Amino acid sequence: MSSVLIETPAAPQAVVPTARRAVEVRAASVIYPAADAPVRALQEVDLTIAQGEFVSLIGPSGCGKTTLLRVIADLEPISGGEVLVNGVSPREARQARAYGYVFQAPALFPWRTVLANVMLPLQIQGRAKDEALAVAREQLGRVGLAQFENKYPWQLSGGMQQRVSIARAMAFEPRILMMDEPFGALDEITRDGLNEQLQQLWCRERRTVVFVTHSISEAVYLSTRIVVMSPRPGRIVKVIESRLPDERHLGLRDTPEFMQMAHEVREALADGHH
Repeated sequence: MSSVLIETPAAPQAVVPTARRAVEVRAASVIYPAADAPVRALQEVDLTIAQGEFVSLIGPSGCGKTTLLRVIADLEPISGGEVLVNGVSPREARQARAYGYVFQAPALFPWRTVLANVMLPLQIQGRAKDEALAVAREQLGRVGLAQFENKYPWQLSGGMQQRVSIARAMAFEPRILMMDEPFGALDEITRDGLNEQLQQLWCRERRTVVFVTHSISEAVYLSTRIVVMSPRPGRIVKVIESRLPDERHLGLRDTPEFMQMAHEVREALADGHH
């Protein structure tokens, strides 16, 4: 899977044809004004993500992972540089409904059923009720929740609520799925299960995914590429290409290949601190 990488001045580059570029970030910086001194959240970040990639952003707390995700999603303005999504500005991509966004918390409406929560963005778009119903049911089936459509969020576990959020984000068939540490608050067993389901979903759908995580194991298990970021001001320290097969299972985490990749990520995170 080819892509443009700009990690450090010495980093090798591979060219992605323009038609296959889902995200292009060029020398992007984000600076927040403050009373004492401006806070530089991102510093001249360069990154290109090809269509169909699963790219994880990993780094220490406060390094700008979520800021970069929000910049791509048109939820945060940049102070300098350029960002393109599917060849247009993030705002134009958002208006074209190019992406779905899954937040850290499910953010479901407790008074609406699971089905009604997934239907909501489709109804806001003006879709006919029968069409919205059919699409919502299809997406709930894809995340294994077809039999829970008439339940309310408070009747579901945290992991099931997050699956509803994923179904809702995918309901209008976005070309890009943005995920901001969606499993961070879950217990390890639930998180493992959702990692496996998300990986299988990616294998079936081959949508572009940009995923924020603090977990080395999660990044290695899910990603086709891992983008390692430095402490603030956020820079890209290294981009690691996955050597694992596209179709994965949790047992891969005990293999030498998986452990070697996890070691590479850990070393890159340590290097970022220096």
